[in-house]
This record gives sequence, C-alpha cells and structure tokens, in this order.
Amino acid sequence: MLGDKDVIATVAVKDLARARKFYEGTLGLEVKNAEGSEAITFQSGKALLIVYRSEFAGTNKATALNWNVGDAIENECATLKDKGVTFEHYDFPGMTLKGDIHVMRNFKSAWFKDPDGNIIALMNM
Repeated sequence: MLGDKDVIATVAVKDLARARKFYEGTLGLEVKNAEGSEAITFQSGKALLIVYRSEFAGTNKATALNWNVGDAIENECATLKDKGVTFEHYDFPGMTLKGDIHVMRNFKSAWFKDPDGNIIALMNM
C-alpha cells in the first residue's frame, strides 16, 4: 500500500523566520516552497521536510528527525558545532559518549535541538 511511496517529514515550530534561518542557514537545506507565514517545505537529499507554525512546537520529547550521514558523522558534527549547534548528551545503556557522539559497537548517533526544542539526530546507518 504505502511501502513504495515517499514519506514527507513534518516538524512544528513557533517562529517560521527563525526556523528558516536554522534549517536553511545552519543545516543547509534548500527551500523548495515557502507557503506564506504558515509553512516552508525544504529539500533534503531525495526527501522533503515541511516546517509549519504551531502552538505545540517543541513539545515532543522524542527524536523528531533523523539524518543518515553515514561515515561522515564526525565531520557533520564538527561542521554543525562550528555553526553554533550544541549537542545533547544522554545516558543510554550500552552506549559510550565520545565527544558529542554516542557509540554502541558500529552504531553512532549525535542529537541536537532546533530553536524550538525539536530533537534532531545524526546517525551512521
């Protein structure tokens, strides 16, 4: 049914201009469509991300978005850190923190938040 269709990620924000600066400027996503003051659609690889205004922005306490950056995770983290991104550090069973990257055997992940507190992850899957 939906297994052969593309999924589009969505994330709620309070301030669309601030979100655009972060997702376009800091993360380097391309604006595909700016829909007035209510939503912006970004291109990320082959996927789309809709960032929309909502009073409930930042209330999700779990990871909202994941980027698979493969073996470039260390470089991506360093680049984002140079742009002012602060990484989250969690105490996960079985994971070791190496700098800002959580490691469990061959799996690596690093978490940070957008300006509204939405949790974003980089991973090496």
